[in-house]
Amino acid sequence: MTTTTLAPFPTRVQVEVGQLSQLNRLIDEIVPNNAFYTAKLKTCGLEGGVGSLQEFFEKMPFTTKAELIQDQEGHPHYGTNLTYPPEKYVRLCRTSGSTGAPLRCLDTRESWEWMVDNWCRVFSEAGVRPGDRVFFAFSFGPFLGFWTAWDAAAKNGYLCLPGGGVSSYARILAIIENEATVLCCTPTYALRLAEVAREEDVDLSQAKIHTLIVAGEPGGSVPATRARIEKAWGARVFDHHGMTEIGPVSYECPDRAGTLRVIESSYIAEVLDRETHQAVAPGERGELVLTSLGRAALPLLRYRTGDIVELGPKEPDSRGCHDLALIGGIIGRTDDMVPIRGVNVSPSVVENVMHSVSGVADYRAEISEERGLLVMKIKVEPTPDCEDIEHLVGGLQKEFHHTFSLRIPIDVVEPGSLPRFEMKHKRWVRLDKEAN
Repeated sequence: MTTTTLAPFPTRVQVEVGQLSQLNRLIDEIVPNNAFYTAKLKTCGLEGGVGSLQEFFEKMPFTTKAELIQDQEGHPHYGTNLTYPPEKYVRLCRTSGSTGAPLRCLDTRESWEWMVDNWCRVFSEAGVRPGDRVFFAFSFGPFLGFWTAWDAAAKNGYLCLPGGGVSSYARILAIIENEATVLCCTPTYALRLAEVAREEDVDLSQAKIHTLIVAGEPGGSVPATRARIEKAWGARVFDHHGMTEIGPVSYECPDRAGTLRVIESSYIAEVLDRETHQAVAPGERGELVLTSLGRAALPLLRYRTGDIVELGPKEPDSRGCHDLALIGGIIGRTDDMVPIRGVNVSPSVVENVMHSVSGVADYRAEISEERGLLVMKIKVEPTPDCEDIEHLVGGLQKEFHHTFSLRIPIDVVEPGSLPRFEMKHKRWVRLDKEAN
């Protein structure tokens, strides 16, 4: 049995020295075997390695998802961003395709094990220990997060409980009967399970869950959503985020709820202004750009994730950990932010408003175009016990005005009429894009 033990944390200088060393080893592995990145590195003169991280930031061009998809379309089926011969690859995953065509991702045993080790760090930072029983409340599909989390849980010595292929009610019973102590799912599905428990008169206090690790969408670091989940389950929520194309990226800081920390022993992280591409200051928002240091089989250098984050303070946490802090987790996506009457509105802030008012079972934000301007309206589904609909709508409108100084139209729909999702919830609907 293998467990992940956290050694004393390195200083900021030691972190960056380690990153530079790993980056140069990665470049040595890539050139000339990986056609995609060999061409990029030669174009900017870095095929022989880099002298400093600053040189890397200044000379290395970005990599975008659109670029990778185009490469795979031009070189079916897996593209040219592969460092080794085809026979060395043992795993295939793909992205969801929620922001375009899905991206196929191949891994070797070594690159897979590197990602599993990163997930081991996520579990350890959340306080999960040998003897814990981890319930995975999802069906296993082609997305990387499921499989790497499962393998990491087994590697760390936890009892792994699969929850695929059954109803939400059956999952609740399995959680209770198997005395699961840790629940892994999306934030939305954690709330959905609690909703089903109420509908079926199942008392969740029977469950022994003490920790929920949530990922896949904003919510775990959204204060109101987090509070709802923790109240429903009587357990601590730990947020996490990763991407199929790059791996498990962050864990929640144990002593700063709602703050994600990038695993900087495995990634070089930048938070850049979307327009100037310059580094933002602590407290400012920008796009998260990542370089994976241990996935040589499928490397990504200066990858524009499309995730909007707020850079945290440079000071270490109370334990002395210097890993890059992201306040509020993943705030949104670059393609999700919408200007409504001059105000930038993001899904996570709307979610915090909706879940801060009691009586909301679920909702759907619809963005459309009227006379050349983007407008938003909210469809809200009240809880079955909500008796004062007028008070509910008034409370929501008050919170929206307080948050955005906007009046947002709210339509009340029948309880149970909005769709429920096991995976990423489609609450943010761009009707303006569907029409084009």
